[in-house]
Amino acid sequence: MKTSKFLMSAVIAVTLFFSGCKPKDAAIQAAIQAKEAAGITVAVTKGDVTLTGIVDDEAIKAKAEEIAKAEKGVKSVINNLIIKPTDLPVVIADDAALIKNVADAAKDFPTVKTEVKDGVILLTGEIKKASLITLMQHLSALKPKKIENKLTIK
Repeated sequence: MKTSKFLMSAVIAVTLFFSGCKPKDAAIQAAIQAKEAAGITVAVTKGDVTLTGIVDDEAIKAKAEEIAKAEKGVKSVINNLIIKPTDLPVVIADDAALIKNVADAAKDFPTVKTEVKDGVILLTGEIKKASLITLMQHLSALKPKKIENKLTIK
């Protein structure tokens, strides 16, 4: 009887010892978060790490995943980091192309007069309210610097 109690106690002690050696989720999270770049959020559930946030490029995204995988106690890493889109330069059409395209876009609106100078389209004359949206959409698609609307709406 004493032997079986001793063995049972030993099994329980060994189990507690080994379960106590595994890092807890909070400890894993704190360790990874301390090593990650600003803007990266780390969540840990049962050793599974999820990375979220916005980073500047693919290299930072890959490095963040590498850091998380290297931490003791991590079973898997889900990398939900998003790469920040680069701001593309605004394209403004040149006056020669604008003059031709504006004339084409405004041909269905005979009461509208157009003028193009330095990428700016000037609209004068009259237009029906229902037609204004259509005209403005066509002109905006031509990529002018600006549209100055001095139209009288009927």
